[in-house]
This record gives sequence, C-alpha cells and structure tokens, in this order.
Amino acid sequence: MKPLIFGNSPRWHDGDGSYDDATSLATLAVASCPDCRFVDRPLWAVFILALVVLGGCAGFEPQPGPLPEPGGQYVTLTTPFIAVGDTQEHESTGYPLHDNDSAIDAFVEVAQRPPEQPLFGRRILEWALEHDPDEPFIHLGDVMDLSCQSEAQRMDRIFKGARQPVAILPGNHDGLMFGIYGYRLLDAVMDAGAKRWNRACRRGAAPEDSERKTDREALSKRDFIVRYLRNKARSGRAPGLPDPPVEGDFRISWRNPDPQAFISAMEVRLLDGYQYADSFLAQRLRLPRAEGAPRGVVIIGLDTNQAGSLVSTWDTLMGRSPGTTGHIHPDQIQVVRDWVIEAVIAGDIVVFAGHHNWSNLGLPSRLLLRNLMSILRHPLVYLSAHTHRGFWAVHTMLALRPVLELNVSSLSDWPIGYRRISFAIDEQANRLLVRGDLMPHAAAPSLTDDDLMAAWEAQTCARSGLKPEFLRIHDAALVKRQRDSRGSIIEWLLQELSSRCEDGECQQVVFQNAQSYQDALLLALIQVDQHLGVDAHALHQIELPRWCHGADFSVCAASLMDERATDFKSHVNLFRRKAGLVDVVSNHLDDISTPEAKAYMTCRAVQAARIDFDATDDKRKDYRSEANRRAEHFFRIEASVGME
Repeated sequence: MKPLIFGNSPRWHDGDGSYDDATSLATLAVASCPDCRFVDRPLWAVFILALVVLGGCAGFEPQPGPLPEPGGQYVTLTTPFIAVGDTQEHESTGYPLHDNDSAIDAFVEVAQRPPEQPLFGRRILEWALEHDPDEPFIHLGDVMDLSCQSEAQRMDRIFKGARQPVAILPGNHDGLMFGIYGYRLLDAVMDAGAKRWNRACRRGAAPEDSERKTDREALSKRDFIVRYLRNKARSGRAPGLPDPPVEGDFRISWRNPDPQAFISAMEVRLLDGYQYADSFLAQRLRLPRAEGAPRGVVIIGLDTNQAGSLVSTWDTLMGRSPGTTGHIHPDQIQVVRDWVIEAVIAGDIVVFAGHHNWSNLGLPSRLLLRNLMSILRHPLVYLSAHTHRGFWAVHTMLALRPVLELNVSSLSDWPIGYRRISFAIDEQANRLLVRGDLMPHAAAPSLTDDDLMAAWEAQTCARSGLKPEFLRIHDAALVKRQRDSRGSIIEWLLQELSSRCEDGECQQVVFQNAQSYQDALLLALIQVDQHLGVDAHALHQIELPRWCHGADFSVCAASLMDERATDFKSHVNLFRRKAGLVDVVSNHLDDISTPEAKAYMTCRAVQAARIDFDATDDKRKDYRSEANRRAEHFFRIEASVGME
C-alpha cells in the first residue's frame, strides 16, 4: 500500500462539535479498508470514514455558569435590541458533493437539514425582523451555509425589508466553503477545491445556464465583506462609507457622521489572493440609551474569522482549521483598541461580540482579547453564536476577572430561537446585568422545549390559517422521507477511496442520493400548492423550464419524481432537471408576501427542525439535548457579572 497522503481539509464538523486527533482517526480509516488506496484522496473522506469506525465523540461537560442572581440597585442603560445567529441559508440545487450528500447526514447530524429548511428557513429570520421592527438587530454570523452568491442574494432580500438598523458580524460560513474550507476562488481553474465550490453554488446545476455558470458563483470572505459594505452604503444608513474595489488590498476606517447611529464606526481590511480569509470587518455599535440612563453602551462587533490562508496538512493534523476555531489577529485588535479607549474616556460601557463562542476562540485570540479588556474598569460581557445550542457561561481562565457570555441559539437547527437583550448597571456594586429574553415566548418565559415550540406555533402556525397539528403531520412525513432516503456512508466512502472507479460509478451514488433530496424538496413545493390558495402563491403562473413541456408545475414535478434513471448519464440528467425546477419554484417563494403564507413557511421550517431533532438519538445531537442545554442555563433570561 502506498503511504497515506492527506489533502487540505479541516476537522469535522464546525460549531456543533469537533474531533481533534486526526492522525489517530486516519490511521483507523486505513486499518478499516486495507484494500483501499488512500493516495491523493481528500482528507475529509478518510476522516469521515474514521468517524464511522469510531462511532462517537467525547462526553459533555457543562461550562461553569452564572450563580443565582444576587439582586441589586440596577438602573437600565439601554432599550432592547435583537440578537440572532446561524441562519445558514443553503443552496440546495447546485452540483452535488459528498460533503453535502445525505449519506453524511447519517453520521454528522446537521450536514443536511430537512427540506423545509432550504425552502422556508429564511422566513424565520424575516419573522424575527418583522416581530420587533423598532429594535436594532444584530446577526452574530453564519448568514449563509455553503457560502454562495445565490444564498447571499436571498438573504439580502430579507434584510432589505427590515425597518430597523441591522448589523451583521461575519461567521465562518460567510466566506468559507461549508464554513471550513478556505479555497482561493481566483484559482478555480487550477484549484480542484475551489472548482468544486463554484459548481456546488451554480443554482439548478444546469451546464447550459450561462448566466449562472461563472467562476464567481461562490462567495469568498472578501466578497462577503464587500457585499455587506455596498448594501450598507446603498441603504442610506452609512453616509460616506467608501465603495471598496472588487479586487486588491484595501483599508477602510469609517465613522458615522451621526455619533448616535447604531453602526457608528467600521474598521475594514480587505486582502486579496491567498490571504483573503485574513480580511476583517470590525464594527462599533451604539445601543439606544434608555431614558435616564447614566452611561452609554457600545458593542464592539469583532470578526472572529481571520482564518488565514488555506489550511495546511500540518495545521489539520495539529487540530488547527478555519471554521471550528475562531481567530482574531493583532491588526484587528489594534484598530478596535482606539474605540475601547474612547469609550473609557466617555464613560461608556463596552460589550464585546463575535460569532465564535469564547471557548472556541484560539488561545492567542483570547489572550489578545483579555489584554484589551484589561483597559476597562467595569464588568465584562461577551455575546456569541456558532454552537447552535445557546447557553450562559462564566469564564475565568487567563485572568481573574470573569467574562459573562450569552450564546444565542441558531435559526437553522433546534432549539430555534433568539434573544431580546438589554443592559442595566448597579454602579455601587459595579455589577452589570444582562437581560436576555428567549424569543419567542408566550405570556410567561419558556421553561422547556415544548414551551418554546408552543410559542412558535401560536405565533406562526396559528396565523397561517391551518392547524399546527395538520402541518405537523406533513412535516413529520417529509422529515422521515428525507432521513429514510439517506445513502450508505460506507458505500460511497469505499467507492471514493478505491482505485476501482470507472465511468462515473463513484459519482453515480452522489447523484442518486442527491435526487432523493430533490424529490423531498419537490414534494414540499407541491404541498405549498395544496395548502395555500392559488391567489396566495401563484405557482401556476411561473414560467417553467422547457423540459416541463408546458405542463402545470405540480404535473411536471410529479412526472420528474416518477421518472427512473438507468445509468450515470441519465442520473445526472434527471438530477439537473429536478434541481432546475426546484430552483425556479423555490425562488418564487421569496415573492410571496401575504401574512398567512409567510406564517405558513415560518411554521413549517421551525416544526421540521424540532421533528428532526426529536428523531435524533441524544448521543448524536452534539450537546444540543434539552438536558445538556438546561445544565448550561439555556432557559435563563437574565444574569449579572461583577469584578470578582
């Protein structure tokens, strides 16, 4: 057997759990398949096979949390703002990859979500924006999933409809492939990884679609920042913000002429070439002051995704990779230090925020932050996302002063929820109180997952005009269909690793499994047609692809689902037609604006996430079980921190 050669891939999976000892795992992978040749195969294939062999991960240990609230003479400093995270809008119709194949979902639970999520999931964010239209909004990162131009376009439509000011902090999925691969897009012709990324982002997967067959369908970290800056400039909320060039190194140091504006300052460094992932976007956010507040509050929105150039083999083996671990480089710390000093002079409270949770920041980054925080003479608070589970934690490592962390849960995986946050201070005790209502909720705060689900159903499903029980039956059947159609991870891994793979045999498995997922998407779209009135969705007025031959949408979809492929070429052709129809119809969903239809789609996305979560064994929920979250104070709605 030839020696084992690893490719450029990181640990699996990002914020939901990671596996550190890649060397031992890969050794087990080799032992599990003695006849396979592992030369020049990507590390992810070897690595995931090793995970199958091991079949488990480390146990859960809850982080130290805040003590019971001691009480105090608190004075409210801010009116509330909304904090969300991890929407992870996903392009589901591009060229299929093993990374996104349903077979992987059989082992890594959140690798592929229920079909309701890519179709309706962005409506959850829209609902949150519309529910509190007068409160500033912070998205703590991972707007996208695969990081495609199409994903960004769909999310742009949601954000452009917002009445309130919105700030977005970059997440690891916002510019890296699946949040973990840092390919250079400009080298797509030579770089097989970047080429795969581009193909996966080509909506509809049709080779003849020249409009979507560019070499920039994927969205790099630099592209993400440029897009965000241009959207802010066009919104009129960032007067004087420079228009950055598409390519080349560029720096921006911008201050809002209105000192009380929500986004009051930005520091941006755009890097080109292989260093694009070292680019950063830091933002200073000024929270609205409560009446009679003695002090102002600013949030330093950090970019925790200075991931560096493409992760090397050595970095991978040592457990360092883009995505899983957050990184803040000294150049970013240096420019935000001025904001912190200005806040000290003004007597403002400084709160820090970033996509990665505190414990998933690299040690050098935490040391840099601790040094920066030492300037402050008030209690320390850090807001984060990334874990998809949500918690309160108190961190005392690296310094005696505690850092109180509030981690928000995601809008893509259960527990789907977000936080409505405000701050208060007890000046005499020098203690800062964080109020973080878990949203949505009924008349009383949610104390269980069932309470949280009931609040979603009451505020979305019930407003759709259909009973939650009726929709739950359809979502349960659709989730079961998707889970039951998963391919065999062992089957395609052994095919991928084997030297005996000819005439598309290896790729045929991918297309077969991808077709099953497209079938589930088509069925969900047919249900939209059945559940909503014709006037609400107008699905029958869409111009359909030519292969529908003038047939009605539902007839065309059913015909494709009934068709059977016989060889590799026919599998590819059938997948492309299914993906093309899903793309056309699902894009139309964004034009549906009736309140009942929006409530319907929000309801189904939330219900599917909960059903999928309940159908998953607790050992495979990556610490997201209700018991684990309860151990980390998930349902708590306020906590305070002092200087001790």
